[in-house]
Amino acid sequence: MDPPTMWRATTVQACGMWPFAAGSGSPMTGVPLGQHLFTGATVCGDPLNWFTRARFISNPSLFMLGMPGLGKSTLVNRMLIGLAATGVVPLVLGDLKPDYADTVRALGGQVISIGRGRGGINVLDPGAMGAAAARIGGEAGEVLKAETHGRVLNMVAALVTIVRGRPMDDHEQSVLSAVLHHLRERTPPGRAPLLPDVLRVLAEGPDRVRAVTLDRGDDARYRDAVDPLHRSLLGILDGPLGDTFASQTSTRIDPDAPAVCIDISGIGEADTQLTAAAMLAAWSDGLGTVAASHALADAGLAPRRWFFTVLDELWRPLRAASGIVDRIDALTRLNRSLGLGDAKITHTLKDAEALGTDADRAKARGFVERAGMVVCAGLPRAEMEDLGKVVGLSRREIELVSSWSSPPGWGVTGDHEEPPGRGRFLIKVGGRPGIPIKVAITDAERRLHNTNTRWMDAEDAVERAVRASAAQVALEAAEGPRALPAGLPGAAEPGRWTA
Repeated sequence: MDPPTMWRATTVQACGMWPFAAGSGSPMTGVPLGQHLFTGATVCGDPLNWFTRARFISNPSLFMLGMPGLGKSTLVNRMLIGLAATGVVPLVLGDLKPDYADTVRALGGQVISIGRGRGGINVLDPGAMGAAAARIGGEAGEVLKAETHGRVLNMVAALVTIVRGRPMDDHEQSVLSAVLHHLRERTPPGRAPLLPDVLRVLAEGPDRVRAVTLDRGDDARYRDAVDPLHRSLLGILDGPLGDTFASQTSTRIDPDAPAVCIDISGIGEADTQLTAAAMLAAWSDGLGTVAASHALADAGLAPRRWFFTVLDELWRPLRAASGIVDRIDALTRLNRSLGLGDAKITHTLKDAEALGTDADRAKARGFVERAGMVVCAGLPRAEMEDLGKVVGLSRREIELVSSWSSPPGWGVTGDHEEPPGRGRFLIKVGGRPGIPIKVAITDAERRLHNTNTRWMDAEDAVERAVRASAAQVALEAAEGPRALPAGLPGAAEPGRWTA
């Protein structure tokens, strides 16, 4: 049953209704998001505060779905600003449009550009984790080094998966792990190995690497074992990924920055493989920075910090190659015990259905099932029916969110017509009734966040042309009817044709 409508009033206005007055059921813990769509009560919330303070959810994560243009990134931007005000560090690991770069700059944070000719990431660089391991030392430092090795191995395997279109074989991962150990032992302190160094080691074939190939002293058996991996690594350096991963990291993440955005908007829309690879590399580097921060805090060498990561346009890397969902799952599962909240954003559940195998589709749907909060913007009815099987939606909730997916009117007045669902969201937590909210952005947020910036000049030109045409029509109407040129219908009756 739908709950009755709640009304809020001052103590002077409501005192005569006592003891029948009741408090609103809207949560008030966390970042102020907007107003309850039906009661007008303020609604607050975010994954970190609902996990730590309110204890509404058991997993500090958010999964957001909705059609384009309805305000998904606007709501997440508000969470970034609100959480940053409480000392949480926002990490936008792969900004595609960019939607978040201006907000991060306004917060005094660090914006790093990645793309051809803009900057690159050395996926073999241990980054902040390597520096933290050296600073901590002892057994704790060795544990962090081991985790660093696992992250680097996972990232290189992800690049190979993207280039091949299928996952690496298990024996190839063993070969790659041996190569990385060999390089780490022989690379001077203060310098990180590069992917070309991996090719050199595979060509040389040291004993440590040959041992895992079971070549038994036969060079032909060794080449048969490593050549497929060798070819794939050459494809990373000379293929569609270009030189983005061939050199040292252009700009490292500052562990002390109040916010970080890795901007990959310079990568073309058609470069699907490079986009997916850059996003995965950014996620790996960012989550490694989080792990390093907590390791230093555990050792008493730095203050404890909380982080909030944004993984936007999740469908882009998911579609890059079969098995890439495993890599995303591995990267994000490593943060379970950390002080880290995350927001994953995509358009619909059908993004998961487009994956190649049943196993990949099931794992992608698991991102929604494991999320502490699920936020829905406008979605078609069929999509809401499918989502209801995962998160449990009532018939009323399905009808409400489906109504938000309707297109805007034709704008007969000449004004901009907004879609009816823009700024409206339904927040679902487990089996609780959903909370419908309406978000109204402030002028400051409007200046910082506009996903249509590349259209603004064209829009202004169209508006100027429309205003000029309207002024011309008004002028001609004021001057009265004009005779039409001879030969046109109605020329003999000038009074019949008017502006």
